[in-house]
Amino acid sequence: MAVAFFSTWTTYGSWLPGDERGWFSRAKGLQTGDAMREFEATLQLNEDALFLDVNQRRLVEKTIADHCAIRGWTLHAVNCRSNHVHVVVTAAGTSIEVPREQFKAWCTRKLKEAERITTRTLHVRECWWTRRGWDLYIDGDLFDVVAYVRDGQ
Repeated sequence: MAVAFFSTWTTYGSWLPGDERGWFSRAKGLQTGDAMREFEATLQLNEDALFLDVNQRRLVEKTIADHCAIRGWTLHAVNCRSNHVHVVVTAAGTSIEVPREQFKAWCTRKLKEAERITTRTLHVRECWWTRRGWDLYIDGDLFDVVAYVRDGQ
């Protein structure tokens, strides 16, 4: 039985298939960089790549903390960077992907609201996150994972 879930997801367009840092294919697993594949993926973007500013990052972290409090989940660590988010959470009774998908949905809502207020327009960004993300079961090394999320960025 897992102690917690460690979830990571990236901002839209910031880590594309073909990226030189490596990338994950659902069908084939971890892949090495491929400049042509990355170029093709760039052409398919609906919006510019997103990099979160400091205020947006704080909003994401607050939204995740608030959602955990509402759901009764234990938030061990959250770290929102300019191009990705890491969360370590205990969410008993849920499937591993449920917290990540709920966090992404609520963060999208809050980021859109903030953008509407800031820009004073109804047209706001539609694409905030990449599809899916990565989720790992954490069994015994919770302390190390929390330390990585808090300090290893």
